[in-house]
Amino acid sequence: MIFNEPVFVAFLVIVFALYWLPFTRNGAHKHPVLLAASYVFYGWWDWRYLGLIIFCSLVAFYCGLAIHRAANERQRKGYLLFSIVVPLAVLVVFKYYDFFVYSLLELGQDLGLTLHLHTLQVLLPVGISFYTFQALSYTTDIYRREIKPTDQLVTFLAFKAFFPQLVAGPIERAPHFLPQIEARRPFSYANAVHGCRLMLTGAFKKMVVADRLAPLVDDIFSQQETFGGLFNLVGVVFFALQIYCDFSGYSDIARGVAKLFNLDLVVNFDRPYAARSLREFWSRWHISLSTWFRDYVYIPLGGNRNGWARHVRNLLITFLLSGLWHGANWTFVFWGALHGGFLIVERLAKGGLGRLPGAMQWAITMVVVLVGWVFFRADNIGHAWAYLGRMMEHGPDLIHQLHRLTRPNEISPLSVLLSGLFGFAVLVAERLTARPGFSAWFEQRPVVRRLSYASLVALVLLFGVFADQSAFIYFQF
Repeated sequence: MIFNEPVFVAFLVIVFALYWLPFTRNGAHKHPVLLAASYVFYGWWDWRYLGLIIFCSLVAFYCGLAIHRAANERQRKGYLLFSIVVPLAVLVVFKYYDFFVYSLLELGQDLGLTLHLHTLQVLLPVGISFYTFQALSYTTDIYRREIKPTDQLVTFLAFKAFFPQLVAGPIERAPHFLPQIEARRPFSYANAVHGCRLMLTGAFKKMVVADRLAPLVDDIFSQQETFGGLFNLVGVVFFALQIYCDFSGYSDIARGVAKLFNLDLVVNFDRPYAARSLREFWSRWHISLSTWFRDYVYIPLGGNRNGWARHVRNLLITFLLSGLWHGANWTFVFWGALHGGFLIVERLAKGGLGRLPGAMQWAITMVVVLVGWVFFRADNIGHAWAYLGRMMEHGPDLIHQLHRLTRPNEISPLSVLLSGLFGFAVLVAERLTARPGFSAWFEQRPVVRRLSYASLVALVLLFGVFADQSAFIYFQF
């Protein structure tokens, strides 16, 4: 079940009604309703993997209590270590084991060695990286005495499996979200309206922009040798728009659904393509993940303390792990290394880049980001290098390339133009709405507000992809 399927709308209506109907005087039914809905939502994909998320949740719950109640520091560390090793072992087995085996087999073949290793060939559980990291942060925060564990199992399981953010984030942490789950929050009409607006915005990003760009991006990346440099550049720009609108669209819908239950998820994106440095980009892109790595990897390693050499080491380790988190492929590792490496260059330059004109700072940052997206999207490292090479070459005339792109997919050239324009319109609209005072101005003009949302509804109905909906990109992570 994905957000852009009709069945999800029906599911959400049912859950919303069950949650807010006064079945119990004190609202005691709400946590079981959320928990049951979350397990139905996850089990809709493959019910066999429900046991996996329940197991990881129980480990985090009972280890959190054990850490809090431990008699001495040695016991606390032991329980913490267990709570870290178990979910990481699950993650490695399901996500990385086959990747490492294939890598060793290829290395052995290159060295002339015959290695007898067997792969598991298991299906990657959707969202495993997200709920694993959520579990790790919970027990770590308890160990650091930043929070106290809950002893309400159903409440914790509902927090751990909350369906809007379960499979693709944002990665919610207990200090922010668990108290919201625990509290008896009344229905809020204002929050429900805000939630519907967020869901509509997310649907536009996903169905009108990301899903319309997806077949174009797939064709350009799979046939880069048939297109010239300009169209390969267009392919990267389209992918940058696609992945942003896909993932931020998911986050908007997730936040919107949470608002219907009077719950607040963290903001996961803040105009990342307006960043003038890579450091700023990572303060705006997938914020819940970047702050997670900062707080649970980079800072514990020493951060920028203890000398420049260790600072460089800590940055590289953090971004290599971040790349590997995204997928079991060397392309993601290289993507992480590229970002980590350029962050080091930025810090070496210190005020050097900062003295450049703002437009040039932005252009340099976007070049690095776009080159990184080539590796992120490519099937392998060789494919990525070949694609970058093609971007430097002159190809057939533009009309010929446009026909090569549109004919196999039965897409009109106008559709290609509209897809790109809608994507850039999202970026312009986000920049406009972020201006100080815009929200107050917008809320004070009901006619403008209603016309804006009516226009979004019309655009989704007219240009949205309703047939062959694709899953959100980050489901694979």
